[in-house]
Amino acid sequence: MPRSWVNWAIAQIEADFQRSADTHLIKLDLPALPQIDIYLKDESTHPTGSLKHRLARSLFLYALSNGWIQQGTPVIEASSGSTAISEAYFARLLGLPFIAVIPKSTAQKKIDQIEFYGGRCHLVAPSEIYTESARLAKEMNGHYMDQFTYAERATDWRGNNNIADSIFNQMQRERFPEPSYIVMSPGTGGTSATIGRYLRYQQHNTQLCVVDPDNSVFFDFYHQRDPALTSACASNIEGIGRPRVEPSFIPDVVDEMRQIPDTASIATMQWLSGILGRKVGASTGTNLYGVLQLASEMQARGESGSLITLLCDSGERYLDSYYCDQWVSDRIGDLQPYQSALQHFQQTGELKEPAQ
Repeated sequence: MPRSWVNWAIAQIEADFQRSADTHLIKLDLPALPQIDIYLKDESTHPTGSLKHRLARSLFLYALSNGWIQQGTPVIEASSGSTAISEAYFARLLGLPFIAVIPKSTAQKKIDQIEFYGGRCHLVAPSEIYTESARLAKEMNGHYMDQFTYAERATDWRGNNNIADSIFNQMQRERFPEPSYIVMSPGTGGTSATIGRYLRYQQHNTQLCVVDPDNSVFFDFYHQRDPALTSACASNIEGIGRPRVEPSFIPDVVDEMRQIPDTASIATMQWLSGILGRKVGASTGTNLYGVLQLASEMQARGESGSLITLLCDSGERYLDSYYCDQWVSDRIGDLQPYQSALQHFQQTGELKEPAQ
């Protein structure tokens, strides 16, 4: 089969990458932690507004290089929204039809963005996104991108400007250039796999801590190693947490896992938004709460160092959910205990966990 179109398509994606700047590394100003520095890698500044822009680029290059996508091939993806937005962007760049199979509960802002980039949304129950994506791909003679299987292998974990490589380059002039911890929440598991492999390959002493929200099976799988684990409920934190064990989640590259209550995630999201002066998404709250736990523990032990996590996307996508008081009250619960704990932490550097 002639490769001229595939060569053109890869060149378009590489040219788009060359036009993109790296994402910022934001240092939080927390005087209560004089010997501990906290950083946020701001992935919301990608052209499609989230961490998933990196993944979508890698998945398209992987599929093109494998011969799975040709000129005119319909592309189908199972997604909670952000990956689909980014894949719709790259599908439009290459002139390909794109269908996002997403849960019915997906934020309307995400649906609007998928459609803005020319994608079509197919809304189903959360448990049906996998089978429906495979069915559509077969029916349309298309390609099911399947981020949950291929995320861990589509990105070059050795370096080549992946997210871990970018973090370490940006940390070179900081007072603690080798982080004590990088904290990451899993959606597919691909980013945690990339970071964990990179840390080992580059022989860094940095620990990878993965934080998981309520109603997700990754935390239990990490401890039990039962790939058949499932959850009857979907995660309330869009973009992370899964009701089944995804093939891209690699537990052996993770040094520690923690489970973060949804109330802690949303309270921390709001707390950080107040510090930054702009809204962030709920998964960022999950990530940062894990960082604050570790920072509090490090300070109590008299340790110094740096901790890094990801600002995954903008809170502007969630004005009708996480930034709506009634929605939070109905779906998440009372945030006040964690709001008080975060105020105490900001003043003292000590994070006192509310009673469950």
